[in-house]
Amino acid sequence: MKENDAVNGDDAVRVGDAMKAEELAAARTLAVGLGAWAIQQTRTHPVTMVTTKADPADLVTDLDRSIERHVREQVRRRFPGHAFVGEEFGGEAVPGRPTWYLDPVDGTTNLANGLPWTAFSLALAVDDRPLVGVVADPWHDALFDAVAGAGARCNGEPLTLAPGGSLTGGVVGTELAGHRAWTGLRELAQSLSTAFCTLRVMGSGTLTLLGPAAGRGIGGIVHRFSPVDHLAAVLIAHEAGAAVLGHDGRPALFPATGGILVAAPEVADGLYALWRDAREGAALV
Repeated sequence: MKENDAVNGDDAVRVGDAMKAEELAAARTLAVGLGAWAIQQTRTHPVTMVTTKADPADLVTDLDRSIERHVREQVRRRFPGHAFVGEEFGGEAVPGRPTWYLDPVDGTTNLANGLPWTAFSLALAVDDRPLVGVVADPWHDALFDAVAGAGARCNGEPLTLAPGGSLTGGVVGTELAGHRAWTGLRELAQSLSTAFCTLRVMGSGTLTLLGPAAGRGIGGIVHRFSPVDHLAAVLIAHEAGAAVLGHDGRPALFPATGGILVAAPEVADGLYALWRDAREGAALV
């Protein structure tokens, strides 16, 4: 994978190379509309069926599947030449072709247990270039979206990361590896506590990585990046002004391997150092 060096002033050129402006605008409009629809569906359609996938803690509901079916159909009708990868029904990215990545309900375990902390995540990319991202937070009636090089929005209003920030007194989010702690999680929690910073595990990687841009914490870390779950949030956070670092500490919006960190620029390097040291320390035990 080519390094995706946090699209800067060259974003418009790179986006223009990937998709025509009219097609990109249409994709954003479609994605935002689907996000608004997903908010309504999640809030008004009770879960009636919960089953398991890979293990007893890996849940899927009828709502996950019904939302994904609808989104797939709408994308297919509007963009029949695009590829599609979804959380529930799979798919494959196609090199050089626009590819959509969807998690209809990120935080399904929360949803199935009555916890109002889930998100709808839909992103469009060409290879490792994220172009459009939409995250719908149905429990706060918040609809976030971004286009590479064109900024981020929340409910149609410009979204910009507030300046300043410190780990001291702050909150950093992370997520489990399924239902287990990832290697280094305990060590990271200890290091953050020494810095008087609190670690939270809320149950939605999408919302964890979106957090700094949404004013919900100073940083977010997931141990393994997945474009289905995380790409939309990463693009929105980046466009709002957050720093995005890959597993190796280099800027990356679509890392090929490893985890990803999103944070206020003032704390990103320090938080990354704690994350790196936690992983390395745990590996020596």
